[in-house]
Amino acid sequence: MKGFRKFLDNQEKYFRKGGPLEKLYPLFDATDSFLFSTGRVAERLTHVRDVISLKRVMICVVVSLVPAVLMALYNTGLQANLVLETLGQTSIAGWRGEVLSALGVEVNSEGILSCMLHGALYFLPLYIVTLAVGGVWEALFASVRKQEISEGFLVTSLLFPLTLPPAMPLWQAALGISFGVVFGKEIFGGTGRNIFNPALTGRVFLFFAYPAEITGDAVWVAVDGITKATPLLEAADPGMTLSVSWIEAFIGTIPGSMGETSVLACLIGAAVLIVTGIASWRIMLSVVIGMFCLSSLLYMIGSTTNPMFQVSPLWHLVLGGFAFGTVYMTTDPVSGAMTDSGKYVYGFLIGVLTVMIRSINPAFPEGIMLAILFCNMFAPIIDRVFLNANIRRRMARSGD
Repeated sequence: MKGFRKFLDNQEKYFRKGGPLEKLYPLFDATDSFLFSTGRVAERLTHVRDVISLKRVMICVVVSLVPAVLMALYNTGLQANLVLETLGQTSIAGWRGEVLSALGVEVNSEGILSCMLHGALYFLPLYIVTLAVGGVWEALFASVRKQEISEGFLVTSLLFPLTLPPAMPLWQAALGISFGVVFGKEIFGGTGRNIFNPALTGRVFLFFAYPAEITGDAVWVAVDGITKATPLLEAADPGMTLSVSWIEAFIGTIPGSMGETSVLACLIGAAVLIVTGIASWRIMLSVVIGMFCLSSLLYMIGSTTNPMFQVSPLWHLVLGGFAFGTVYMTTDPVSGAMTDSGKYVYGFLIGVLTVMIRSINPAFPEGIMLAILFCNMFAPIIDRVFLNANIRRRMARSGD
């Protein structure tokens, strides 16, 4: 690494102001910062020093996402292998089958390695496309603004494919992340200035632009010609009953978006984020409380025409992307509330709106996504209310 460090130092002059590659300096700086710690540090006492930085924050978030990624690989392959075994197939058609054959892997729903490798052949292409296309947009805007490329995109590029079904066309994934980065982040000024979560913005764009590929029951199992509804869609359909147990939904061995099915994986990630102080437990707790309050009320009221009223709070907790959104999306430090009191209100509203969208308007069964984006708009207002109240209290005390 010392040799590579010296090589980068020798090349830096070409990217500095006045050099032939001046416009590519943000890309050079991003590569240097990603591989090494910054070589420029504060020396005078007037600077505030802290162990935390944007790079460390993003690394902690990525580490917390590891359980969700591993579960995405396993469950995607598991669901596909289960269907193939039901059809009596022992091999997979297409390039994925050729790769697995070359690796000597056969269809086996009981084999962890078989499921992981099969699932990886769906997740990795989506992740690579997201990382490449979104990274190009980040580098382009950074070059035009003459700013550094933010490490924040490392999280966005990992979150986005986890919210997609395994059969999502790659070109649509590229379009979705482009919309999320450009219209959900860059037009507001980039990292730290966006009011919406970029990954969710891209997901919502695909939800409304290409509903056939991201909704319904035809896209949740990665096998051509096979349709299978998610448990959340089953719960919203009066003519269907849940085909999975609560414990299966908790562990995540159910059809759904690749990274959102496992509540267990999300809880492990939540523990990492809370212990490291990266994410707010106040928001997570408030989201769950808000969901429990409204879903309990609807459950007690009941309905003969709307089956979502009969979904208990414990089932709301494990269905859809509720846990994933609560842990990783609501706690976004940029688009969420920042005051301690505001975090309680912000999270509670998200929990209530999630159940309201799921139950009152079952045309949009996955409510957490829309609820978060809606509350993103009101986060600054919520913070302003509590800041003004605090200012009035302090002025009143000083007046005494």
